[in-house]
Amino acid sequence: MVVTKRISLESKGHGDIIDITHQVEQQVAGVDIKSGIATVFVAGSTAAITTIEFEGGLLADFKEMWVRIAPENIPYNHDLAWGDGNGYAHVSASLLGASLVVPFNDKRLMLGTWQQIVLLDFDNRPRSRQVIVQIMGE
Repeated sequence: MVVTKRISLESKGHGDIIDITHQVEQQVAGVDIKSGIATVFVAGSTAAITTIEFEGGLLADFKEMWVRIAPENIPYNHDLAWGDGNGYAHVSASLLGASLVVPFNDKRLMLGTWQQIVLLDFDNRPRSRQVIVQIMGE
């Protein structure tokens, strides 16, 4: 069986990191599938999904790392094409990736103790985001 759900979020952009673990857990718990996998996918090319320990120091470290990898204040060809100034956001999001697959058993995500599912919004403005959770199993 395959069930597709959606999570709607408002983000701040500029490296905003949002813990969506609880929302994904709710989607898995609310379907008639006991064990399987949940694919978590963000629609959009300037946001990404991953896991991280959602702790203040690490969140700051993670944001600073992205500034070093894809700084905002250098030229991007994408910015020349569209003039929207978010070339760095596209580069960052593509490096991290738009999706994550998490196994679950007895309707519980099999995450580590300090592991949370997060959405990162790299864009240069607030955005409305749609996260698709596709749940597959038996």
